[in-house]
Amino acid sequence: MKKQNIFAGYLLIGLGIYFLLQQLNMPFFSAFYSWPTILMIIGTAFLLHCYITKDFSNIIPGTILLGFGIHFHGKDRFTFWIDHWAIFTLIVGVAFLFKYAKTKSGLLTAIVLLGLSGFGLFSTANPGWFSVIYIFIEWIERFWPVVLVVVGIILLKKRT
Repeated sequence: MKKQNIFAGYLLIGLGIYFLLQQLNMPFFSAFYSWPTILMIIGTAFLLHCYITKDFSNIIPGTILLGFGIHFHGKDRFTFWIDHWAIFTLIVGVAFLFKYAKTKSGLLTAIVLLGLSGFGLFSTANPGWFSVIYIFIEWIERFWPVVLVVVGIILLKKRT
């Protein structure tokens, strides 16, 4: 229970600072008053919890949430930012690489995802069946709340 309180503490501190800065309406931080910042705060709370308690079970969701938050901020703010489906597999691959560094499991998954990302980002001509990936990513971008609900239901079923 104590470890769970640590995660909740980090999360509440992060969200409290976020909403305080929003209330104070500080112009320097106005670009960060958006939902990707919330993803980054939650991901950072997961990662802080993992590294401080040395319980690395949540390193993948922490890295994914932080990575997605950074990606969505970068995509909206920088013209040079790459907006391609392979960025998502790259972020998940890096998450598995971080997991491997701490738990020595997940290396094959990391290599496959990073390889797929490299192929998607650097290949000039993709095979025809890659259109399925584009359709899937477009569906997720449009219906991401449904994905959250489904993942939540799966986690609840897994818990019982």
